[in-house]
Amino acid sequence: MSRTQHSQGSSDFSVRVELGPRSYAIHVGRDLLRRAGELISSTLVPRDLFLITHPVVDRLHGEALRQGLAGRSVSVLPVPAGERQKTLRRAALLYDQLLALGADRSSAIIAFGGGVIGDLAGFVAATYMRGIAYVQVPTTLLAQVDASVGGKVAVDHPQAKNLIGAFYHPRLVIADSNTMRTLSPRDYRAGVAEVVKHGVITDAHLFDWLEGNRKAVLGREPEAVAHMVRRSCEIKATVVARDERESGLRATLNFGHTIGHALESLTSYRVLRHGEAVAIGMVAAARLAYALGLFSASQAERVERLLSSLRLPTRIPRLAVDTVLSAIRLDKKAVGGVPRFVLPVAIGRVDLVSEVSPTTLRETLLALGATAEL
Repeated sequence: MSRTQHSQGSSDFSVRVELGPRSYAIHVGRDLLRRAGELISSTLVPRDLFLITHPVVDRLHGEALRQGLAGRSVSVLPVPAGERQKTLRRAALLYDQLLALGADRSSAIIAFGGGVIGDLAGFVAATYMRGIAYVQVPTTLLAQVDASVGGKVAVDHPQAKNLIGAFYHPRLVIADSNTMRTLSPRDYRAGVAEVVKHGVITDAHLFDWLEGNRKAVLGREPEAVAHMVRRSCEIKATVVARDERESGLRATLNFGHTIGHALESLTSYRVLRHGEAVAIGMVAAARLAYALGLFSASQAERVERLLSSLRLPTRIPRLAVDTVLSAIRLDKKAVGGVPRFVLPVAIGRVDLVSEVSPTTLRETLLALGATAEL
């Protein structure tokens, strides 16, 4: 279960992820970067802090965070932007830097950035000296509604996304709403895709709200952003508390990701944002569910129409269908090379399905724009 507490007005709140002695709080609100030291001190007292971040994030928001950490020993470890940095090679470079700077088990890492930084820094924290504390400070909508919560940390393998990773929870999540102002429209919309995902898998009311508030969502109205982040954090906290290691319920959070991850890796992480790939994957999953008789045509159309109205892509880039099928079989959720799909059976409810015929899958991919030729 999760608990939500409000403070300082309707847009400031905290959600607790209940995991016994490893429970932690997600704090969301305005100007939280300037309160980072206070919030961290409520949970842990590290000897040194090591800030893993993108140079652009540091330029835009680093001064506010450093003010919040005033009086503490803070070393900045910059990482170039892009999913292509989420590798064992980059992790090894960060290990070298941590060793050179004297980081030990009394130190803590701060993951300051979007989902790539959160995954990479969390993976480094999980594996450096068999695990040191870390704090998530997500600066993108996608990271605030999804990637920073739940303790899934990873780096990519050349053939598949997030193939090398661990379950390792942060000690704290600090999500400052002010960072939404500096996101590009495309990056912001990519985060909205994950909110749509939460509506489809478990909350029909959230899906309805997104349909009725598209203008406010695209306009980044503070109340709309706060609602998306709060409800998404509540959903994910509840799912993670019930199924921490993805043995059942938590797998539903992968709705749209099986095909989405394949598209990301096949385009070398240069063509699609993660949320954009997930949006295409959700449309494909909805169509698969319809083809299997699990989901009505009208509901599948609702999913596609909402994503399109939020200016998210719904068609596969020009990729050979057999290449896409091969990449899907490498998905880490596949068993014996047979992919498992999270498919909707109603808005607000999904099932995990492995009985998808290759012909049905192939036809669905072709209908969404994959090409027949190599």
